[in-house]
Amino acid sequence: MTVPIQILCVSTRPFDLWDAPFGPFVVRQVQTLADAAAGLQPRGLDAMLVDATPAGALAALAAWPLLAQAVLDVAVLVLAAEPGAAEAVALVQAGVQDVLPPTDAASLARILRLAVERKRLEAAARKAYATDLATGLPNPTQLLEHMTHLVALRAREPAPMALVVLRVEGLAATEAALGVEAANVLRRKVAVRLRSGLRASDVVASLGADTFAVLLAWLDAADAAPRVAGKLAQALTQPFSITGRERRVGVRMGLASFPEHGEQAEDLLRRALAQAAQMATLGSAGGTALAVDRSTLGGPLAAANDED
Repeated sequence: MTVPIQILCVSTRPFDLWDAPFGPFVVRQVQTLADAAAGLQPRGLDAMLVDATPAGALAALAAWPLLAQAVLDVAVLVLAAEPGAAEAVALVQAGVQDVLPPTDAASLARILRLAVERKRLEAAARKAYATDLATGLPNPTQLLEHMTHLVALRAREPAPMALVVLRVEGLAATEAALGVEAANVLRRKVAVRLRSGLRASDVVASLGADTFAVLLAWLDAADAAPRVAGKLAQALTQPFSITGRERRVGVRMGLASFPEHGEQAEDLLRRALAQAAQMATLGSAGGTALAVDRSTLGGPLAAANDED
């Protein structure tokens, strides 16, 4: 069964698109942009159609505070009787998919459907750009962007946060013993184990084939970061089951706390990476077990980031 395309229509006249080609469509209609704010909230909305044929409607849309949010989430199309070139170009530059003259239902349905498909492709491309495809985690570019926004927020709302870098040893040995796909499975299981030990506000990212980062976006106290880092590293030293075989990894970890170790995202990442490169390995990789230098992290390893 074809899933209907969900359309939010801002117009004083009805648009009946349910049986139109390129559908089916479900149209939720509101009469003003002010009413559209509530309509943007439900998940699953695919497109927004704005009837800007009345005088002054294009200018009102350009000044609408929620336009920037709308174009991020859905395909926005605008109907205008005789749009000026400057107005139309400004709306497209703001993220609107197209500014069109009024047309018949069949043509409008085709335009809407293709706009929705283009928006989905754009979203997939953005996700691929920002994601490590092997694990589904944010990649370094996305991590730094998120950290930069968070650092700016902390300037207004001070609170402890930290970045943990974990370099995993044993992935190459797994690839040599069991193959590339087994090593990829192990990477994904490492990601899942890290994610399971964190709060929803924390971020796990991939920094490369054998390196992960954990952004502790909000800590109850500044001295909690070393304990959280230790908890995560200890979790990774427990065995993994890959294709029915037990595999173990070793972990080197580094830590950078904000603002003690830097107030810029790049500085925090550089500091945590450098420390991870210098630390001894915790756990066993390739049959060799070494102890982590706990004093460098500033505390014992047994505590957690939650209410254990």
